[in-house]
Amino acid sequence: MRDLAGGFGYLLAGQRWVLRHGRWLGFGLLPGLVSLALYAGALVGLGYGADDLAAWATPFADGWSAPWPGLFRGFLTALVFCLGLFLSVITFTAVTLLIGQPFYESLSEQVDRSEGGEVPESGLPLWLELLVSARDSVKVLGRVLLYGILLFALGFLPLIGQTVVPVLGFCVSGYFLTHELTAVALQRRKVDLPERLALLRSRRMLVLGFGVPLVLAFLIPLVAVFLMPGAVAGATLMARDLTGADQAPGAQTDGGAGPGAGPAAGPEVTAGGFGPPPPPYA
Repeated sequence: MRDLAGGFGYLLAGQRWVLRHGRWLGFGLLPGLVSLALYAGALVGLGYGADDLAAWATPFADGWSAPWPGLFRGFLTALVFCLGLFLSVITFTAVTLLIGQPFYESLSEQVDRSEGGEVPESGLPLWLELLVSARDSVKVLGRVLLYGILLFALGFLPLIGQTVVPVLGFCVSGYFLTHELTAVALQRRKVDLPERLALLRSRRMLVLGFGVPLVLAFLIPLVAVFLMPGAVAGATLMARDLTGADQAPGAQTDGGAGPGAGPAAGPEVTAGGFGPPPPPYA
């Protein structure tokens, strides 16, 4: 429970940061507005075509007596649209981060600068940063698609498909959403994709406490756009603490503040200037 509350605390801290730095809030809104227009068009198209897709995929239902074909295809249409919504929540962040890479890199660096300590820089040209980000996002999307297909299939199970599966879907969405957001700061710290995934797996509850409320908020139209700058700021604060960037001077770490090193047992890690720090991960 402490980790869940700590993750939500990072999310709130990021929103407070951008509200205190209004210029960066406006700066960070631009990529989200572009992505919102693209995804709105795609979801509208899916809404119009999902019923035709369900009818095309179920020709065997044509011979059923009424009202079963309509009920069955209506259920499939709802599932297809929910799957599309699920994928849009997951991929929205990746696409927005790709579109807004220079914006969010600058915002993340400013968060590091305002919190003190080292301000890591990737040292890569912009085109290579975009290429690495796109490559990693495609790999993560592959994992998301596997989970999405599995959850889609489980959605046909009575009771479980209408109760447990949606909860699991939000957890999966929140986990990978947090991964995409923390990748901005962790890539600058030269933490590659396998190390990022291992680092977040070691603090699942912290990650879910950050990502699941954000996913739920993203279901409200336009909210995703306005929360994205603060989400990037909060993810940067989380990345700083997970990599030991905010340790007090003189504190000893196991191998320093390198990828996934984290604090050694004993010294505490301060949590980005708010509330009690989360416990060290194992």
